[in-house]
Amino acid sequence: MSASSPVGPAKGAGLSLALASAVAFGGSGVAAKPLIEAGLDPLHVVWLRVAGAALVMLPLAVRHRALPLRRPALLLGFGVLAVSGVQACYFAAVSRIPVGVALLVEYLAPALLLAWVRFVQRRPVTPAAAFGAVLAVGGLACVVEVWAGLSFDALGLLLALGAACCQVGYFVLSDHGGGAGGDAPDPLGVISYGLLVGAVVLTVVARPWNLDWRVLARTARMDGAPVAAWVLMAWIVLIATVAAYVTGVLSVRRLSPQVAGVVACLEAVVATVLAWVLLGEHLSAPQVAGGAVVLAGAFVAQSSTPAAGAVTEPVAGGGSGRELSARGASG
Repeated sequence: MSASSPVGPAKGAGLSLALASAVAFGGSGVAAKPLIEAGLDPLHVVWLRVAGAALVMLPLAVRHRALPLRRPALLLGFGVLAVSGVQACYFAAVSRIPVGVALLVEYLAPALLLAWVRFVQRRPVTPAAAFGAVLAVGGLACVVEVWAGLSFDALGLLLALGAACCQVGYFVLSDHGGGAGGDAPDPLGVISYGLLVGAVVLTVVARPWNLDWRVLARTARMDGAPVAAWVLMAWIVLIATVAAYVTGVLSVRRLSPQVAGVVACLEAVVATVLAWVLLGEHLSAPQVAGGAVVLAGAFVAQSSTPAAGAVTEPVAGGGSGRELSARGASG
């Protein structure tokens, strides 16, 4: 009994952090949509988000300046996959297929992650985590109302699948590089350098030299109410990026990657509910039911525990440079 007592508090803290991360990430869309409607290009919003977060985290990068020499592959992989890869693939996908379809394909990541853990890492996967993933994906199909805009575009679907694979990379990298000794890199240092790498990559993709900076000095409208554009941008950078990454990384430290991946599906539910409350976007009965199913899937998954003999490793750090959520990215 006493041997298992530390697990409960650690798991509870991990679940709380995962929920906080989902709420923070899910709030990016409702802040980004008014900026897009005010005249900013979606990719420019993404670049401002990542570059601004990288600037905020720059002091931590300086503090951990030895990290690039110790773990260059980890930092490069995190920046390319978890920060820039997800966003670039997602926005390229939604240019060819409906937003709901793209989001559903991207959130196949928990199922792909279970396959990676079971068949590549050869680690046990609990039935609860697998069943929770199936429930969450099924519920998500209702949340995004995938049937409302089905269209087959092979390249678009491949790009959305690429976003899912990059999101799997986030969880894998977040669970990589730790150890029992003191050589594990500080997660905040990994996030800092990953954001810097992601900002460089997205600079090539987004071409921010064409950005209309005047939009940030204007007023945007959120469901008819005027809001300063710079306030929305500050929210995206500080809450939906910096705080979301930090809480997300710390949650993966305390939960298994597969459980944290299923809980991350709540991001789409949060985004949809916030769009209903703050942007006046209507929620249909299937969306409400789907949200309940996603919650049930996350609850089932988080109730799973590592199988006997499984080795739980500390996390090296990472962050999910996730896309603007479905309602926020649709413009």
